[in-house]
Parts: sequence; structure tokens; C-alpha cells
Amino acid sequence: MISLRQHAISLIAVFLALALGLFLGSGFIGDRVNQLTGTERDRLGTAEAEREALARQVNVDQGFLTAVTPELVGRTLVGKSVLVVTAPTAADNDTEAVKALLGDAGASFSGQIALRTNLVRDENAAKLATIIDQSVPAGQQLRTDFSDSGSRLGDLLGSALLVREQARPVPEQDRSTVLQTLRAGGFLDYADGTVKPADLVVVMTGGSMPADSGAEGQLVGRLAAALAQRGEGGVLAGRTGSADGGAPIAVVRSDPGLGNSLSTVDDVNEQTGRLTVILALAAEAQGRSGAYGTGQGAASITVSAPGN
Repeated sequence: MISLRQHAISLIAVFLALALGLFLGSGFIGDRVNQLTGTERDRLGTAEAEREALARQVNVDQGFLTAVTPELVGRTLVGKSVLVVTAPTAADNDTEAVKALLGDAGASFSGQIALRTNLVRDENAAKLATIIDQSVPAGQQLRTDFSDSGSRLGDLLGSALLVREQARPVPEQDRSTVLQTLRAGGFLDYADGTVKPADLVVVMTGGSMPADSGAEGQLVGRLAAALAQRGEGGVLAGRTGSADGGAPIAVVRSDPGLGNSLSTVDDVNEQTGRLTVILALAAEAQGRSGAYGTGQGAASITVSAPGN
């Protein structure tokens, strides 16, 4: 028997096909409408009616998926704690939607950290490097093969905030020192007393990067990969366009070393992408990483069942 989860996941492919058809169809109709007369115009009217019917069906199916998503993700993350990190380009509504689904999945919310734009400014590189060197928690050691700012900051945050298997988290005082020092330096923000150790991490980012964004895509992508490696895994989630050019997901997918460190989801602005973030976290906890969505480098639309 086909399960509810399998049925909903199969609908994702249908949504994409319908959406593509509607997009192409609308463009074709717009280009041809003024050239047709008589019988051809009648046929065009029929095609337009069919397109509108398909649009209504897409809305119905999207509504169905939204309604059943809590059941699809239910209990998939029970016993797991998740930290949320937002890049400067992340959309608030995407982040809030994912946080709500984490609750539906039974995960414990370990807090939220916001990365600030000061991270990617070249004039702050020396200051950031000094803070990282001076903030390593007692008993921890950063990886010597990480030389770029994003990887080193991700490694520092991971050492302070993430745990793997039955490892003991760093003392609260050391964790607070790392966070407070980075906040005082203008590199991140968070609410006092809200950030706790986590098993898994979600890094939220936006869509395509503007030409003047500098190294932000590189920094966020590398930070996410290094951060996830300190725990049981993680997901880098972006909007449509986040897999293009120098955007964070494009950076991760273009480097196998980064791509094997965490999962990526490039359509978190859609309900299918938000659902996939939760399923990808559950897969990460089982040691499976993947590239999901509809953008460049995606291997599949969403997470498949183990063994498929």
C-alpha cells in the first residue's frame, strides 16, 4: 500500500510539471493570441480554459500538501535538537515556516543565531580572525586544514554549539563566551539565554546573490559545511536562485568536499522545499546527505526512502 508520505512526495513531481506547463503555456498564448482568427481562436479559448483548470488543480494540490505536511514530518525528529542559523539574505517567513515544522517533527529547538553583514566585509577579516583564535573553548581544537573565514567560523561555532552522538557539550560559560565575543564584534546576533547545544543545524539563506555581494556566498556555504560536521549533520536551505552563480548552495554543490558535509535544499520558499528540509535533517541524523530541489546540481526533488 502506498503510504501518505510516498503519495505526497510523488505529488511534488506533479506540481513541478504542472507549473512548468502553465508557465510555458501562458507564454505561448501571449505570443500567439493576436495572430489567430476563427477556429484557431476558438481552440485558443479551449486551451486557455484548460490552463485555468490546471492552475486551480495546482492550488488544490498545494493546499493538500500544506495541510498534510505536519503529519508527513510528525515524529521524524523526536529526540533531536536543532539549531537555526540565518544568513543576512534569509527571508523571515521561510525561517518561521521551517521552525514551525521542526516543532511538528518533534524536534527540540536549540535557538537561533543571525549572521550579520559585517562578516563578509574585507576590512573586518583581521578582527574576525583574532576573535576566532582567542575564543576556542577549552579542550577544543579547530581544524588546521580550514584557512578561510567561513570554514573557521563554522568550525568554532560548531565546536561550541553542536554535539555528536553521546559527546558532552562544552560548558555553558565557554559557549556563552564564544557567542558574546562574536556578538560584541558585530558578527552575529541572538537573544541572551536562548542558544543551547544541538545535534543538528539548519542554515537559512536567500536566493540568487547580487553582483556586489562579494564573498558572502562563499562564506555562508563554507560556514554551513564546517558547522554541520561538528554535529550529527545539517541542512543549508535557500530560496529559488540559491543554486546559481556564487550563491551559497551553488558554492557547496560545486565542491564535493563541501557537498558531502551536509544536505542542500534550493526551494525553501515553496512548501515542498520546507518539507524537504525536515526530511533531510532526519536523513542527516541517519548519515545520509543529498542535494534536493529544482536548481542546478540537485540530485532529486526531495528525500527518498532509505534504500531507494
